Amino acid sequence: MSAEPVAVVVTTDLTVGGMTCAACVNRVEKKLAKLDGVTATVNLATGRARVTHPAHVPPEELVATVEKAGYTATLPAPPEQPEGGDEDEPKSVDTRRERERLTVTALLAVPVLILSMVPAWQFRNWQWLCFVLAAPVAVWSSWPFHVRALRGLRHSTATMDTLVSLGVVASFSWSAYALFLGGAGEPGMRMPFSLLPSASEGAAHIYLEAAVGVPLFVLAGRFLEARARHGTGAALRSLAQLAAKEVSVREGGVERLLPVEQLRAGRVFVVRPGERVATDGEVTEGSSAVDLSLVTGESEPVEVGPGSAVVGGAVNAGGLLLVRATAVGADTQLARITKLVTDAQAGKARAQRLADAVAGVFVPVVLALAVTVLGFWLGAGADPQAAVTACVAVLVVACPCALGLATPTALMAATGRGAQLGVLVGGPQALESLQHIDTVVLDKTGTLTSGHMNVARVTAVPGGLGREAVLRLAGAVEQGSEHPLGRAIVAYAQRAVPERPLPDVGDFSAEAGRGVRGRVEGRLVEVLAPDEELPPALADALPVAEAAAYTPVLVRVDGVAEALIEIGDVVRPGSYRAVDRLRRLGVRPVLATGDREAPARAVASALGIEEVHARCTPEQKAYLVRELREDGHRVAVVGDGVNDAAALAGADLGIAMGGGTDAAIGAADVTLVRGDIEALGDAVRLARRTLGTIRVNLLWAFGYNAVTVPLAMVGLLNPMVAAAAMSVSSLLVVGNSLRLRAWQPTRTRSRTR
Repeated sequence: MSAEPVAVVVTTDLTVGGMTCAACVNRVEKKLAKLDGVTATVNLATGRARVTHPAHVPPEELVATVEKAGYTATLPAPPEQPEGGDEDEPKSVDTRRERERLTVTALLAVPVLILSMVPAWQFRNWQWLCFVLAAPVAVWSSWPFHVRALRGLRHSTATMDTLVSLGVVASFSWSAYALFLGGAGEPGMRMPFSLLPSASEGAAHIYLEAAVGVPLFVLAGRFLEARARHGTGAALRSLAQLAAKEVSVREGGVERLLPVEQLRAGRVFVVRPGERVATDGEVTEGSSAVDLSLVTGESEPVEVGPGSAVVGGAVNAGGLLLVRATAVGADTQLARITKLVTDAQAGKARAQRLADAVAGVFVPVVLALAVTVLGFWLGAGADPQAAVTACVAVLVVACPCALGLATPTALMAATGRGAQLGVLVGGPQALESLQHIDTVVLDKTGTLTSGHMNVARVTAVPGGLGREAVLRLAGAVEQGSEHPLGRAIVAYAQRAVPERPLPDVGDFSAEAGRGVRGRVEGRLVEVLAPDEELPPALADALPVAEAAAYTPVLVRVDGVAEALIEIGDVVRPGSYRAVDRLRRLGVRPVLATGDREAPARAVASALGIEEVHARCTPEQKAYLVRELREDGHRVAVVGDGVNDAAALAGADLGIAMGGGTDAAIGAADVTLVRGDIEALGDAVRLARRTLGTIRVNLLWAFGYNAVTVPLAMVGLLNPMVAAAAMSVSSLLVVGNSLRLRAWQPTRTRSRTR
C-alpha cells in the first residue's frame, strides 16, 4: 500500500496596496484563507502579506485573490534587484501625490473653516464662496475615499474609507440642500459656530466645515502617520544600506571594480581604510580594526589580522585588508540578520489578532449605529439637521485604524532597535515568550565561557627569572606543539610580550600525557604536568588552580621550577553581569553543560548560579527542559552548539549565541548576534517594554472608540472635531511606538567577577 504524497508548502510575500485600516487587513486575510490550504498574515504598517500555501497554488493566484477583494497586490522584486532601489520609486511617487493632494485640500479648506468658525468674518454671500471652495474638496480631495468605498460596496464590505466617504457625502449633501432649498442661501445669512450640534432657528444650518474638515484632517493624519510609520522601519533600512554596491577584486596583482552581485566565494577583495567590508570573509593579508557596531551592536572596534573572520557591512577603521570571500548574497550574516528582522515584522501578537477580529465587524456595527442614531433622532422629533449631524459624527469618529497599527508599529520599532543592539527576535511570539520566562537554562562552553583554552593566571617563583621571561621561554618551546594547552600558552606569551618575537626552539620533544621540552637560547625549557616537589609559592597556587577546574602546567628552566601556568576555558567578562541582571529581572539561572562536574561547579560558583547539571548529553538537556516545563516554569534555553539544538527547540524560547553553529541558530527564536550573553538581559527588558507599549496602544485604540462613539451618538461631538480626533488617535498610537526606537538598556553597576 503506497503512502500518500506529502504536500509541499511554500511561503510567498506579497505587497498589498489600498489597505487603510484593520478591517482591510481582516478582509485580505479572510479572502486568502478561503483558498484551499492557504493561511496569511497581513501587516498594515508594512503593507506586506506573508502567505503560506501549497506548492500547487501559484503566487499569481494569490495576487488575483487579493485583487478580487478590492486591493492591489504585487509579488516581491527579483533577487537581482538591489534592496531599496527601483522598488522605492512607486512609494516616492505615491508620497508626492499624497502631499500634493493634502496641500491643495488645505488651501481650499482653511478659508471655509475660518469663515464657518468666526461669525464676525462672515460677509455678504460668504456661504456661496464656501460652497464653491468646498465642492472640489468633497469631490476631488475625497475621491480616494469614495473610490475605495465603492470598491468595498461591490465586494459587500465596509472599511474606514466607507465611513469617511459617507460622512463627507452626508455633510456636503445636507449643506447643498440647506443652501438651495433650506433658506441658508439668503445673502445676509449668518451662522454661529458651536462645538456641539444645535437645532436651527429659521434657515437650516450648513455643515461645509465638516465636509472639508473631515477629508483635510484624515488626509493630514494619514500623511503624518505614513511618515511616522516610515520611521519605525528605519533600522531595517539602515541594515539594507550597509550592503556594499561595488567591490575591488584583486587577481594576479591587478585590481578591478566589480558590482558586488558578481563577487563569488573564494575570490580575494580589497578593503581600504574607511570602506565597508563587501561580504563575509577571512583576512588573508594586512591587519586593522573593524567597527561592527552597525552589524552586531558591538560597541568597540575588533582587531583583525591574517586568519581573522570579518563580517560584511563592517567598517574598516585602520589599515588595508585583503579578504577572501567565504559567503556571498543571501548566505552572509548581514543578509540573514535582515531576513530575520523582516520575518519578525510579518508576525502578529495574540492581542493584535483579537484587535483585527474586532475590526472585521467594527465598521458594519458603526454603520448600523449611524443609521440607528439618525432614525432615533428623527423619530424623537429632533431637528433633521441635528439628527444628520449626529449621524455624520458617528460615521467620522469611529477609528479602526489605531487598532490595526497598535502591534505592527511597535513590533517594527522594537525589532529594529533590537537589531541595533545585537538582539534578533524571531517575531511577536518570541517577544511574548521573552516577557514571561522565569527560568533560563544556560550552556557553559561558548556561552558563559569563551569556548576555547586561555591562560587564566601565571604564578612566578619570587626571585626567579620573572614572569615575562618565563612566559617568553615557555611560549617559544610550545611553538612546536599542536596541543590546545600549548597553543593557549603561545598566544598568551605573544600578547604579554608583543615587542619581542618568540625565539626559535631546538631539540624539541613531546611526551604524551607529560608535556614538552626543548632548547631556547641555550637553555633547557620544560613545560610539564606539575610534580609533587614544588616551591612553596607554586605549591600554594596548585590547589587553587585545581579548585577552579583549571589545568596547571609547570615551567622548568635548566631543571629549576620557575612558574605555574593555569589554563582553562575562562568566563566571559560580561557573564557575571548577565546572570546578575537575570536574577534582578526575576529569572532563575540554571547551568546545564556536557563538561565535567569540577569545571561546571567552578563556573557556577563564580557566577552565583545555584542549580548545576554537569555531564549532560543533548538528550538529557532536552529532558531537563521538559521537566522544568512540566513543573510549570516558562523556560528559555541559551546555547551555541549542535548539542544544544534539541533543548533550544524544546524550550518555550530558544536563544542562540550569534557565534554558534547554524543548527543552534536555526532552532532558536532569538539570536544574540554580538555573541555577548549580557545581551540576554537587554532582550528580556526590550520584550517587556514592547509588550507594554502594545498593551497601551490597544488600550488607547479601544478606549478611544468606547468614549467618542457614545458622545457622537448623543450629539455631543461636532463632525469636524470628530475627524480631528480620529486622526489624532492613530498618530498617538504610532508616536507611542516610535518611543521604542530610542530605548536604551540600563546598565547595572554590579561587580564583575
